[in-house]
Amino acid sequence: MKKKFTFLNCYFLSILFSLATCSNESGELDEYNKTDIKGTKTWDQEVETLTHDSLVREYVLYIPSNYDESITYPLMLNFHGFGGEAGQYISYADMRSLADTENFILVYPQGTLSSGFPHWNPSLPSSDNKSDVDDLGFVEALIRELSSNYNIDLERVYACGFSNGGMMAYGLAQHKSELIAGIASVSGVMLESDVKPIHPMPVLIIHGTLDGVLPYSGNGYYNSIQHIIDFWRDFNNINTDAKYNSETINGTIIEHYLFESGDQGVSVEHYKVNGGDHVWFDIQYQGNVTATLIWDFLSKFDINGLID
Repeated sequence: MKKKFTFLNCYFLSILFSLATCSNESGELDEYNKTDIKGTKTWDQEVETLTHDSLVREYVLYIPSNYDESITYPLMLNFHGFGGEAGQYISYADMRSLADTENFILVYPQGTLSSGFPHWNPSLPSSDNKSDVDDLGFVEALIRELSSNYNIDLERVYACGFSNGGMMAYGLAQHKSELIAGIASVSGVMLESDVKPIHPMPVLIIHGTLDGVLPYSGNGYYNSIQHIIDFWRDFNNINTDAKYNSETINGTIIEHYLFESGDQGVSVEHYKVNGGDHVWFDIQYQGNVTATLIWDFLSKFDINGLID
C-alpha cells in the first residue's frame, strides 16, 4: 500500500529535481519569471481575466476561426505544469489548429503564484494543496463564464494537463465530475481522495518510464501509474483485458493499452513511453501528436458516456 501523497510533497521534489537538472524539455520553471500575465500578449492570444474568490484570475482563450454562435461547441481546458505560464505553455502544448479543424473552444487557465511559482490545487481545501487558493471553484466559475458568452456544449467539457496540470485534471474528475466529461493526463499523477466521480469517467494517461519527478513506478509519496490505471478500471467497472499495440519511433518504444467496455461505454487508455522523461511528449504515435491523441480519445465521450 502506497502512502497518501500530497501536492506539498510533489512541490518540493519537483523543485529539487528541476534545480538538480537545470533544464526541462517542456520549459517548466526554467523559462518562467513573470509573475503576472495580465495586460500582455502571450504567444498571439489576448489574456482574459475573471474575478473569483476576490482574486483576479487569468486565462488564455482560443475560439475556433469558424465559430458560429448557432452551433454548440465542446470545451477543452488545458492546464500548464508547476511553474508554468499559460502563454508559454501553448508553444509546446498547442491545440489551436486542432480546435479549428475539430471545432472546439480551447482555454489555457493560469495558475496562481506560490513561493514565486504558479501552481494548481487539485484537492478540496486541505494540507494536500500548496496554498488555500480555490482552483476547483475557479474552474467551475470559468466554465460558467465561458458558457454565458459562447455556445458551449456543457455535456462535452474536457480537461487535460501536464504534470501538476495533469493532477488538476484528475482533481476535476474527482471533485467536479458533474462538469467534466473526460480527462487526459500527460506526465501527471492523481492525488488520493475519498471523493469519487458521480458518473463513469473516461481517462487517458500518457507517461514516461524514466520520469524523474513523478515516477512511473511510484515511490513512498506517489502511487504508480499502474495503480492509477487500476483505480479507473475498477471505478468504471472495466473487466476486459487491454487491447495492446506498440510502435517504435526514433528508437523509442511506445506501448498502447486500451481498456474498453466500461459502464456507459467508457474507456481507460494508456500510452507508456519507454525511456520517456517528465515532459509534454513530442511524439507521433501512428502519425498522431500528443494533442491529437488526447482529442481523438476524449471526443468520443460526453458526460453520459460513449457517444453513439
